[in-house]
Amino acid sequence: MTASPDFTAAHADWVQSRMAKLKAADGWLNIVGRWWLTPGAPVTLGRGAGHDVTLDAGPEDLGRLTLNPDDTASFEPAAGGAPVALDLKAGQSRWHADRFLLEITSINDLRSLRIRDTESDAAAGLAAIPRFPLDPALRIRARWEALPQPISLTLDTIVGIPTQVPVTHVAHLQLGGHDMSLLPTYGSADRPQFVLRDLTSLDDTYAKARFVFGEEVTADSVVIDFNRAINPPCAFTPYAICPLPPRENLFPVRIEAGERRVA
Repeated sequence: MTASPDFTAAHADWVQSRMAKLKAADGWLNIVGRWWLTPGAPVTLGRGAGHDVTLDAGPEDLGRLTLNPDDTASFEPAAGGAPVALDLKAGQSRWHADRFLLEITSINDLRSLRIRDTESDAAAGLAAIPRFPLDPALRIRARWEALPQPISLTLDTIVGIPTQVPVTHVAHLQLGGHDMSLLPTYGSADRPQFVLRDLTSLDDTYAKARFVFGEEVTADSVVIDFNRAINPPCAFTPYAICPLPPRENLFPVRIEAGERRVA
């Protein structure tokens, strides 16, 4: 199916937004590391030798981070000034120090420190992501069915740490003559996230999974645009913890749409 000028323009705008977010200061290209944290055990950070977290850039001594058992934390800048108070339960998990954006991330009961270098030139090294040809037929309005009762799925992650995920709906659609159903395992009510894998993963797309987000959600329908299927963060950095698809989202067909593998 040939894409109309309006469809092509809308998709180009979406691609531009996608690339801007990927390359942003809080995107996925400038992460320099992830370190597991132990509550009650302070860690020192800096470029100098002898730190618990050794950085390749920035000051010799950046500061000291202490995570508490109640998911509060404090960062004491080596350059002086007031400590930074953090509270993960209140959503206060990010802060800036010198050239770095630091973040305490959570998976189950585990906590880790992820650091981005906002002066990194890594984003400049990413060329345009290869994509399949745009196909309007692969923007599909699926039937959006609420489950009789929410279920809890145990899903694996790329680092081998399983997580429990609540599921409340299922999307039903037809693709290439096949009836398919997808479970949304992350995202939000107005932007459900589908983690999937199809046969293009054997040779053309990221081997572990792709993400696609639902749009235009109503009580009984959701738009799934496979042209907007994307590589997960783990395709760009080893410091992301990406979910793997549930078995319900493994498809024995080729969905030739969206982003292809990056070099």
